[in-house]
Amino acid sequence: MSFSTLQQQAGRQWQEFERPERLRILIGSATCGRAAGSLEVQQAFADELNRQGLAAAADIYEVGCLGMCYAEVLVEIRGKDGKRILYQGVEPKHVPALIESQMLRGEPYLPLALAVMNGETDTDTNIPAFSELPIIGPQVRIVLRNCGIIDPTNISHYLARGGYSGMARALALPPDAVIDEIKASGLRGRGGAGFPTGLKWSFARNSTSDQKYVICNADEGDPGAFMDRSVLEGDPHAVLEGLLIAGFAIGATLGYVYCRAEYPLAIERLQGAIAQMRDHGFLGEDILGSGFGFEIKIKKGAGAFVCGEETSLMQSIEGKRGMPRSRPPFPAVSGLFGKPTNINNVETLAAVSAIMERGASWYAGYGTEKSRGTKTFALAGKITRTGLIEVPMGISLRTIIEEIGGGVLGGKQLKAVQTGGPSGGCIPAQFIDLPVDYEHLAEVGSIMGSGGMIVIDEESCMVDMARYFLSFTENESCGKCIPCRMGTQHLLKILTAITEGRGTIDQLEIMRKIGDTMKNASLCGLGQTAANPVLTTLKYYEDEYRAHIEDHKCPAGACRALIRFDIAVDRCTGCGACLRACPVEAISGIKKKPHQIDQDRCIRCGSCRQACKFEAVRVS
Repeated sequence: MSFSTLQQQAGRQWQEFERPERLRILIGSATCGRAAGSLEVQQAFADELNRQGLAAAADIYEVGCLGMCYAEVLVEIRGKDGKRILYQGVEPKHVPALIESQMLRGEPYLPLALAVMNGETDTDTNIPAFSELPIIGPQVRIVLRNCGIIDPTNISHYLARGGYSGMARALALPPDAVIDEIKASGLRGRGGAGFPTGLKWSFARNSTSDQKYVICNADEGDPGAFMDRSVLEGDPHAVLEGLLIAGFAIGATLGYVYCRAEYPLAIERLQGAIAQMRDHGFLGEDILGSGFGFEIKIKKGAGAFVCGEETSLMQSIEGKRGMPRSRPPFPAVSGLFGKPTNINNVETLAAVSAIMERGASWYAGYGTEKSRGTKTFALAGKITRTGLIEVPMGISLRTIIEEIGGGVLGGKQLKAVQTGGPSGGCIPAQFIDLPVDYEHLAEVGSIMGSGGMIVIDEESCMVDMARYFLSFTENESCGKCIPCRMGTQHLLKILTAITEGRGTIDQLEIMRKIGDTMKNASLCGLGQTAANPVLTTLKYYEDEYRAHIEDHKCPAGACRALIRFDIAVDRCTGCGACLRACPVEAISGIKKKPHQIDQDRCIRCGSCRQACKFEAVRVS
């Protein structure tokens, strides 16, 4: 069957999906949505529609993540009038009212209504258009172009929105022309290093071998990062199409998707998408009559953070312990099973499929001169609107935090932004107008990484933050090279001592020397960047380190060994909130009378402080 015929068939299915006179419910059911209860909401809709005799007249679909994690569960409903309304915070108890209001009466259910999805503000109810939402307006969704819009289990939905046309275009070109297109786009690897993708492909293309491989690195292990997972769950074909294009460009006939086993839904989506590709003739021999044959396999990783490093990843695929190896030779010359190999991460490959569909100049129109296109970020930490966003390179931290993210949670002061995962740096609030691209982040000691972005407020201790990230990298170090193995251990030991009031001033210079040694002598990227949280916090927050060491105080009131909690008698109303929140029953008092904290029993967890609405709990 020709590609144009497949597109026509898909177009008819999409028209059925978009048919305005039919009732339709889209439920965000990626892992984040499911954790918030989307499957229970979906069952509640099915049960209620059956009860009202509407099951035959309505369709329910699971879609991927729209990125607004703070608003889960998200449900889009198209009623009899064809109007599409997005609802937030939906629970099973809300379902009867939603069906009664919009699906039967044609009126939006205002208590939960978040946005109108057809691009126009509803002037009668003052519900904004989806594009007018502060979290959405500044975004440019290329990698996330289909997430939350299509049914990720239906290849026809992907085809109808331009899917696989990039593949068809690539297969009609010489491989070198495909590489030139990617070079012209300015796409750089989104896994963290930012190496030019087209140049990387050309190295593997120019290597001579009877077998070559391409690998999709989906081993997303950064704490707080969920970019790759969301793309795989919401639009797996975009990634697989990019992998196939990469295979064609370098001359590989076999591709691997290396995905951590902790992502069961992503793996399920990938398995289904690969089967659909095969059914449509997009895998196997002579794809679309091009003479090019290609197959894709899935390799489940066991969750080792170091396997995100490309040589460790290949060791794991080969059945060996995931540990990095020295380079050269580089993977483009001798990679998987000793053959030329190209490795790109999920986001890079999803961008590739879009670039080959719409052209290099279109993609290069976004971003900056040296950092083209867009970047996804997992916005987390002390931020009002947590979620997954995609923004043009060069956008300022201020726009991301204040406009998209809604500012620091609870109106507190911004203290720092940590980018690049556990190996990234902590950027102080003074750089809030910094453009977010590879070059500017490097200038302040941080990295882009795969896209984690953690917002830190005034109540967070930067020494403790560095200790937290070092505890992760120390635990995840494979131990092969001494600078990383011993460096992370020594840094963590010193940081722990400082947070407990046992540190000495000379240890500050010792940490700098250890960090520099790790950066210059470690075997792989894990060790080379593991000291970044320490080095950046020492650079910008040395006064906090000195307060811990010289004054035996934690200025942020976060390090348990150096603080105590007390209740201010003049502010305590005796409401009992702190008493109920205390996990060790260290608080006593009677209703409407000031309460007290037993310092011998208090574990300094801060639960009482968080529970108090009158700021009566003080830390000193």
